[in-house]
Amino acid sequence: MELGFLKPLFARPGPWASVYIETTRATEDAQKVQQLRERAVASQLIEAGTDAYTVRAVMDRLAHEPVSGAPPGRALFAAGAEVVLDIPLSVAPAGIPATWSVLPHVAPLADLRGDRPACLVAYIDRTGADLELRDAHHRESLGQANGKEWQGRGHRSIPADRYEWHYRNKVENSWNETADIIARELARRLPESEAELIVLTGDPRERRAVFNRLPERVQAVTVEAGNGSRSPGASTSLLDRQIADACEKFARDRLENALDRFRVGRGRPGEHRESSAVDTGPGEAAEGMPAVVDAVRKHQVETLLFTPDASDAGREVWIGPGVDQVAVQRGQAQAMGVAKPERARADDALLRSAAAAGGEVLMVPPGMRGPAGGLGAVLRWSM
Repeated sequence: MELGFLKPLFARPGPWASVYIETTRATEDAQKVQQLRERAVASQLIEAGTDAYTVRAVMDRLAHEPVSGAPPGRALFAAGAEVVLDIPLSVAPAGIPATWSVLPHVAPLADLRGDRPACLVAYIDRTGADLELRDAHHRESLGQANGKEWQGRGHRSIPADRYEWHYRNKVENSWNETADIIARELARRLPESEAELIVLTGDPRERRAVFNRLPERVQAVTVEAGNGSRSPGASTSLLDRQIADACEKFARDRLENALDRFRVGRGRPGEHRESSAVDTGPGEAAEGMPAVVDAVRKHQVETLLFTPDASDAGREVWIGPGVDQVAVQRGQAQAMGVAKPERARADDALLRSAAAAGGEVLMVPPGMRGPAGGLGAVLRWSM
């Protein structure tokens, strides 16, 4: 999960109301069930000490949840009588109480929002491409990338004999220019769209030509799908399945690669002390609370790894108002210049620091071998 979308939550002070609520309406008594859910949320917030204005803002937002087309769940984060962020969830949340705390409780998002990456889809033919941005919840048209279509002397038939080579050469040059235009547009759009994956679909020859013209760094996050068409009204069911499969494989490979890097960094000679259960020496990985806290404070974390409900994730740390003011002990926070350190959940505090530094977070599923205690990091440089 990329963390950029969380930055609005850390740009203003708390305390914060954090609400995870199921919003599915698949039963006949769905409206009544939803009302009961909303009352439970209000009761939890009031009991936690949330001010009346912020409670009202949350309840007003929930009251306008659409009856049809609702996602499985929503996450709402409110402060100062305003809902600052409202996020659709891919998984219905279960048993997560509404909270009122100094930091927004964002850690469950890694599991509930889904790790399907946003992807940039290009529907390609010989005249150009239609561009579309997809994520787990919606699609958005990004316009077109069109080249110059060469027309041969006002007729469609291929000229005979002495003109044939000239005609074919013109058509081929025209397509090469179009493929260059599409490739440049995709390379430009990838970072600004915040997509993590490009899917090329359409005519096989044309999409391969576009792929070959992409920069190497863009080719590394590009796949081809064979069931899409630029034609209006074309069926998308097979393409949708291919894109979903490509996104799942991308997410799985990303996690496995991150864990491989973590294990290599953690296992370097001289990295362990005999008396310590966690890594304390130099390496390109950090494991355990003290090492990970130190790494996020120095903005070293490239990828934060954690297992939900693991022992370290729910521990408390001491924080200040600055995103890098996080410490294991109160005295350490005071030594950083924090006059009045406050307690916060470790996972929320570390996500705040990682988001500010442009990192990402990957959830390690229960049962998969990950960091000891459920908390680790792949670093940008050795400690």
